[in-house]
Amino acid sequence: MSVSMASMRTAFIFLLVQRVIHYAVCRDVTLPSGPLFRVAGFPLSLPCAVSGFEGPRTQDFEWFLYRDDAGGRQMGVISTRDKGFPYAPFQARVRNGEVRVERDSGDKVRLVMQRLRAEDQGKYECYTPSTDTTYQGNYSAMVAVKVIPDTLQVSYSRSLTGQPTPEGSELTLTCSGAIQSEQLTHLSITFGKRGGAEAPGGGAGGEVSIVREIISIDKLLGVNPGRFYRKRYDDGEISLEKRNGEGGQGVYVMKMKTVQIDDTGSYFCEASQWILDPDRSWQKIAQRTLDIGNLTVQQLAESLSVASSPRGEVTLQVGSPLILTCEVLGLPSDVNSGLLVQWMKRGSVGSDRVGTGGVEVEVARMSTDGIVSWGDDLSRSSGGSMEKVAQWKYSLKLFSARPSDSGVYRCVVSVYAGRRNPAPSMPATLTQRSEGVTVNLKTKDVLITAVAQLPLGPLLKRGSTITLICTATITTTGPAQAQVQWLRWPIPEPVTKQASEAPPSEPPTAENRTVVAALMHNGVANIYVNSSEISIDRLSAVSYRLRVHSATMEDQGMYACHAEAWAQDPHGGWYNTEVKAQSNAVTVYLYARAFDLLLIPLVIGVSSALFVGIVIISTVTCCFMKRLARQREQK
Repeated sequence: MSVSMASMRTAFIFLLVQRVIHYAVCRDVTLPSGPLFRVAGFPLSLPCAVSGFEGPRTQDFEWFLYRDDAGGRQMGVISTRDKGFPYAPFQARVRNGEVRVERDSGDKVRLVMQRLRAEDQGKYECYTPSTDTTYQGNYSAMVAVKVIPDTLQVSYSRSLTGQPTPEGSELTLTCSGAIQSEQLTHLSITFGKRGGAEAPGGGAGGEVSIVREIISIDKLLGVNPGRFYRKRYDDGEISLEKRNGEGGQGVYVMKMKTVQIDDTGSYFCEASQWILDPDRSWQKIAQRTLDIGNLTVQQLAESLSVASSPRGEVTLQVGSPLILTCEVLGLPSDVNSGLLVQWMKRGSVGSDRVGTGGVEVEVARMSTDGIVSWGDDLSRSSGGSMEKVAQWKYSLKLFSARPSDSGVYRCVVSVYAGRRNPAPSMPATLTQRSEGVTVNLKTKDVLITAVAQLPLGPLLKRGSTITLICTATITTTGPAQAQVQWLRWPIPEPVTKQASEAPPSEPPTAENRTVVAALMHNGVANIYVNSSEISIDRLSAVSYRLRVHSATMEDQGMYACHAEAWAQDPHGGWYNTEVKAQSNAVTVYLYARAFDLLLIPLVIGVSSALFVGIVIISTVTCCFMKRLARQREQK
């Protein structure tokens, strides 16, 4: 009895499992929820999927249409297994590929009608022939498709002629669009550009068309820049706005503040009509593209040039005014560009001619907002000016030229095309330099000599005052002054330990020399070391004195004076003639003081006496203690 019950239970479970399996593999065909509204003349794409089937993984599909105007009569549209399946109205359209089935996978396909017609309105059925062992589930699904008329309109107000447009110009494109539909549909507008580029490895005939979306207003009125234009949009260089036009049309205005070289290309405006399907997905149901024209951007480098005057070479007397002019040529007048103008100088004075070596330095600049600043020589801010004298014309004036003003001058202009006030981090569109203007300054014949000496006197000791005399003699015409600087560097080894005038030695290197003090041409004294009390003064027209008070061992060394000749220009201003002289080197050695010499034996004597006393006391104490110990033992 128990065996029979177990067998019945097993059979029941088997039948139950079999029914569950049959239910689980029940065939199911699905289509999108309807009704679907699509526009005549534009594509229709209907996805169809089958699941829960038996048999091969690749299933066949057959499409039927029940036209609204045919009383619900069935018409064969297309089949994946039977080429003779289409009815007469669809045979030609299937043959030329206008109506076709595109397979996404073995169990998913889509019916594509390239150009939907008004008579294509109706209910579409997707049927899958059975490959199952038993007939279970649904083998088809239906969806209603409503064909609405094409009312999408798009136009532009001005086309591009293809004439060269200067780099940095502003570009404005206007596109209008409208939809007259009974259904609730949305409109999106996209501005784009087609350009040509070399295909990688294409060689001759390898050009491909590159289509780039510039900016768009989507179906929900959101503004979206294209991938390659994101930064320019963030910087405010590209914008798109919608305005209300006549007759309910929307007017869409795209602006590029400054066109660039890679903006060359063919521009278009694309209008798209969108609808929200019952499954809450947005579908593009119509699209129209309108070519606006070609834009050719002319490079600024092709027309821009910078000229400076006077040209060639200029020779001036020291103290004369120096006037240089910079002119920017070929800059489009209709492009609102900012200019950074700089005057640069390279060269040094050698005799009466200008050397071309050295580092190029900035003399003065005028920023895009008209602010003038001077380079390293800040004294020029009161002795010169930089002005904008006319449109695209700038002048540099040095009221009283100095010998140090000799050199090769160039005007450097950085153009920010279409940007009157660029951000500090924004690179210039183009930078160009003028030809060089060589400026020579005729100076007086100047000769200067310098002699350093240590006056005779007692031996110098630590704590003494070191006195050094520099005799600087200038031979020239007109007023002149010497500017004296004292240098110190270590005493070379070996050296004789006496203060004397040493023969001229090799000049000190920049690494080991120390500038001690200087007396400027205008009488101002500058002290550069803090280790000792130092003073410098002028004893006569040619004699300059350096004193180091309470000298320490750090103050000994090799001393020399360095003299520069300064002359006066006709306007009363002083300038450095660049004529220099280095004196002989003087050795300063500090001897030990007498007190220091006596202190050494005194210290040694005291130490010796103390040591002898300790030894005697220790010996006597030791003997006394031993004798005392013996006496105690005898008792």
